[in-house]
Amino acid sequence: MSLPPARYPVSLTLPVQWGDMDAFAHVNNVVYLRWFESARIAFFRATGVLARMDTERIGPILARSTIDYRIAVEFPDEVVASATALKLGTTSFTMGLRLESKRHGGKIAAEGENVIVMLDYRTQQKVPLWDELRRSIAALQAPQPGGLPQPG
Repeated sequence: MSLPPARYPVSLTLPVQWGDMDAFAHVNNVVYLRWFESARIAFFRATGVLARMDTERIGPILARSTIDYRIAVEFPDEVVASATALKLGTTSFTMGLRLESKRHGGKIAAEGENVIVMLDYRTQQKVPLWDELRRSIAALQAPQPGGLPQPG
């Protein structure tokens, strides 16, 4: 599931809080999902996924979330949470998510996938991904001038 860094166009750095740890002296697994949520929302904001929520009540809903834990994260640390789109479907898209630990020299702490379905919240029916959203995701994920080429 690992992709080169150029394929994760949205990243944010988050501090590990003392209270994130559990009785086993490492960050609790639920916190990883919250970090993924932060990256997912940053991706939504960067691509305009939420643009129709206020006016039409059309927007994303999380249909599936998977996570593979790679290394235990502990306080003190910072993680870099990153997001990308892996696949666009008719009414949904699959996101790739990754967490890197700064304390561990950028090692991948966790990787995951989210399936996001576009939903009309008034009718509870799926709606197709709209063209502007598809263009926005493609533009965000396009290689930047001088950047590394992306795999096909």
